[in-house]
Amino acid sequence: MALVPSVIEGAETSRLPESSPTATARPPLTLGKHVLAVPVVLAPMAGITNLAYRSLCRSFAEEALLGSEALVGGRPPGLFVSEMVTARALVEGDDKTRRMVAFAPTESVRSVQLYGVDPSTLARAAAMVRDEDLADHIDLNFGCPVPKVTRKGGGSALPYKRRLFARVVQAVVENAGELPVTVKMRKGLDDDHLTYLDAGRIAQDSGAAWVALHARTTLQYYSGHADLAAIEALKQALTIPVLGNGDIWEASDAVAMMDRTGCDGVVVGRGCLGRPWLFADLAAVFSGAPTRPAPELRVVADVMRRHLALLFEAFGEYTACREIRKHVAWYLKGFSVASATRLALAHVNSLEEFDVLLAGMHLDQPFNTSILGSPRGRTNSAKRIALPENWLDDPDDDSVPFGADVMHSGG
Repeated sequence: MALVPSVIEGAETSRLPESSPTATARPPLTLGKHVLAVPVVLAPMAGITNLAYRSLCRSFAEEALLGSEALVGGRPPGLFVSEMVTARALVEGDDKTRRMVAFAPTESVRSVQLYGVDPSTLARAAAMVRDEDLADHIDLNFGCPVPKVTRKGGGSALPYKRRLFARVVQAVVENAGELPVTVKMRKGLDDDHLTYLDAGRIAQDSGAAWVALHARTTLQYYSGHADLAAIEALKQALTIPVLGNGDIWEASDAVAMMDRTGCDGVVVGRGCLGRPWLFADLAAVFSGAPTRPAPELRVVADVMRRHLALLFEAFGEYTACREIRKHVAWYLKGFSVASATRLALAHVNSLEEFDVLLAGMHLDQPFNTSILGSPRGRTNSAKRIALPENWLDDPDDDSVPFGADVMHSGG
């Protein structure tokens, strides 16, 4: 199915405006046999980083690096990770989960994130990824703070159980063959139960290719600020690469994080919601190229249409229209758009309806620079941590909680 062309006059190429002269070159990042042109990773986000969104983000990075020496030898312009996939659902052949591990032919490094608690289930999932050539890289989720995950002992709860954590990472590494395995985690459960230094050493000793740290605790959820000192401490404690995650809203935030902590790369999550062109900014600033000014609404509207076209190509009109709805508010943040238009876009049912609504907006608006650096997506405040019964009693207990491998995807 071909891409649906843009209907927004004056924005046919979907390219951003000419750039402003700020750049800080960084060395590429190695992942197994792959060398990433820039040390930037799109974080796995449930319900967000599907095939279409990954393609959109990657296209902006590629456009920024077009003609650059950074892409020599076909280097990928960063790493773009799938939504979190439940290991049990994958090995049980769940149809939805199998669709979630579909990749576009243009994805040169197919990256999947697995979630699980039982080492045996994760071993089977890793072997399936290897034997069926489902991906080129496996990331392990130890960072999710969502109660439905942590109350089963998964996500950010699991590193507290040091021996179980080690068994999980080792099981995946041993069954992944030549596929590189990485770990994404949080600082710990709360300030009284910090696990990131021990977990980082365990991951390194277990054969992980790198560790990414979202520098918040489970208790913080998405509140407060990322702790750059923790990323720095982890970098100093390990010999494998350490990536930093948290509060990267602009390319300058990524530069500041790497300068402050010495980390080897950055992982971008909520910062790219409604702003997939952030990967163009990051690719530019980390390759030594100039960055571009924030786009006016006409260009943002064309990016929205480009996003919808990719969703349409991947999933068909019905699903595409429902998927784009969640992104509308993020794209339009800071712009003057009538509430009735915003509401209609958030309930759109067809491509034609979407086009009419976009064309009816006042598109000649500059980007509202006052919102630069402001949070997007989840900003939930600290909340009570949901854990299995007696989870904190013995950090060396490596038993798997009953019912831990729930068969669902996402989180």
